[in-house]
Formats: sequence, C-alpha cells, structure tokens
Amino acid sequence: MSDDGKRAVSVIGFIGSVFSPWYRWSGRKNPEDHVCINVATYGPGGRFTMTDRGTSALRQTANAFTVGPSSMRWANGKLIIDVNEVSSPPLISRVRGTITVTPSAITQVELPLTEDGAHVWRPFGPVSDISVDLDAPGWQWNGHGYFDANFGTRALEEDFSYWTWGRYPAAGGSTCFYDATRLDGTELGSGFHFTEGGAASEIPLPPQLEFKRSLWAVRRETRGDLGCKPKQVMSMLDAPFYSRAMVETRLNGELTVGVHEALDLRRFRSPLLKPMLAVRVPRRKNWRFD
Repeated sequence: MSDDGKRAVSVIGFIGSVFSPWYRWSGRKNPEDHVCINVATYGPGGRFTMTDRGTSALRQTANAFTVGPSSMRWANGKLIIDVNEVSSPPLISRVRGTITVTPSAITQVELPLTEDGAHVWRPFGPVSDISVDLDAPGWQWNGHGYFDANFGTRALEEDFSYWTWGRYPAAGGSTCFYDATRLDGTELGSGFHFTEGGAASEIPLPPQLEFKRSLWAVRRETRGDLGCKPKQVMSMLDAPFYSRAMVETRLNGELTVGVHEALDLRRFRSPLLKPMLAVRVPRRKNWRFD
C-alpha cells in the first residue's frame, strides 16, 4: 500500500496456479506446467495480469524464480520483482517495471492450516517497505508492504469452505489474522503480532466482526476491538468467490488500515466459474528464453 493510501499492488508467484482453471482442468498432475507471476495494481490506472504458463517458462535457482518475461530474485536482503506482463480484458495493456520489497527482518513463523500440515502459511517479512517503479503515470511510489508464502499438497477447496486473512500495521509492527472453516467443520483462528525486528508473538484473538459484503456478495469478516465497525476503504479485487480490499479496523484502541482477503471456496468449487476465470487467466503453454 502506498503511503498516501491511494494505490496498492499485489504480486503472487505460483507453481501450480491454484486459481487457474487450466490447472484444474489438467487434473493438477504437473504443477510446474502451470506457473504464473500474477501482478495486480490498484488505484488510478489499475491493471490485472495472470497468465498461466507451461514448463518451458519456468526457471529456478536458490535466489531467483523466473516465469517467462517476469522474475523474482532475492539480493542483499531485498525481494526484487521485475515485471513484464500484459493485463487481461477489458483493459489490455503492458504492465512493466520493478517492485522492490525490503523486509525489516525475516521471521521464523510457520502456521499449519490443517492438522496433517497439508497447508502451511509462512509469513517471511510481515513488516516491509515497498518501492514501486512501473512504466505508467503515477505508478512510482513508496509505502509499507508484506511478504509471505502459502504451501500446499492438496487443492484448497478439498480442505476448506471459507477463509479470511488480514494484515494490519499496528503498534510498531504489524498484526496478522488467519481464520478459516475447514470442510470437516473445524475452525482455525490465529493471530500474530510481529515487531520490526522480526519477533513474533501469538496474541489473544479480538472478536470476529462482519462488515459489508463485496460487490459479488462474498461474506466478509475481520478481527477488531469490541464495538468497532470495520469498513472497506478501497476495493482491490472483486471476484465471485474472492475479495481483496483495504479495510479499516481498530486493534487495542488503534485505528489501522490494512489488506484483507476473503475466500469462499464453496463458490470456487463450482464448475460454472472455470470458463469465466479462463477469460481473466489466459493460457500460454510455450515460451522460449532468448
């Protein structure tokens, strides 16, 4: 998120692109044949890019992850993301430039999301600075950021029906909440506070508070002080099964605006969604590096 709160960006690297219809239609047999660096920009001139690419587009080393024309690399304590993508309809244009994420520290936290560890959340840099330099007017800015990863050996919809996640700047660091309803009816509720030095502590959970549904009527809730009324500050991504937004809540008396996500996996399981997603997530199987 930019310091002025008017722009934001998200970048996700996938091996086995969990939201790709092409990966689902393939039977999810070969994750490396469905790779992607998904880049979305929010605010004036925002764009969405998510191209599902084949094995020929993937290159990996200990410090770099490359998918076709875009890459992520770790250098001198920074995550440097070189972007060169084309956005999906209806606003087709090139999204090109560099995004640099600088964590204040790397944490050692891992949170299994299921008892058997089939899904794991790893918040590498929950307190980070971000610098955005894209080839578009107004898309050169600095702000506060976040760097994490999710690992899984099963499809999300095989184990979950609904989840929310939120990351909020708070008390000299950041606070993250992970809440989920598993298909077997059990609940996950976790909250962590991270300092700028990377220290992590599990915190007592504030109440879950519902707020206005998304444009696609996805149910949304987040954590906050009793009596607080969370609200959306800016819509970022709105899909039939998914919402990402800047959300305001109050934690320990402190008003804060962070990034919130809600995912309805019952909706995502619907086969009717997959053709809709294919329009937004094109498949480009072949790639050749120069």
